[in-house]
Amino acid sequence: MKEGIHPNYREVCFMDMSNNFKFVTRSCANTKEMIDMEDGRKLPLYKLDTTSESHPFYTGTQKSVDNMGGRVERFRNRFGKTTGTAATAAPAATAAK
Repeated sequence: MKEGIHPNYREVCFMDMSNNFKFVTRSCANTKEMIDMEDGRKLPLYKLDTTSESHPFYTGTQKSVDNMGGRVERFRNRFGKTTGTAATAAPAATAAK
């Protein structure tokens, strides 16, 4: 292998900023900070906004948005009456002229 052309593949600590959950995996992610781990290792730190430990989908706290039927039914319920009357009123108005 040639030297200097491959990314720096090493162990990196990823930390969820919302709940301080940390996990270590190998990555090429560029980092500027370091963290001292509980086992004495000093690893590069990559901060994340959301992980599976804090995302509502994975924690089971996500609420279902589609509980009142499908999108098409909701659209028809909301705009079906006005669309139907406007469509029938337009030909009658042009026929009267």
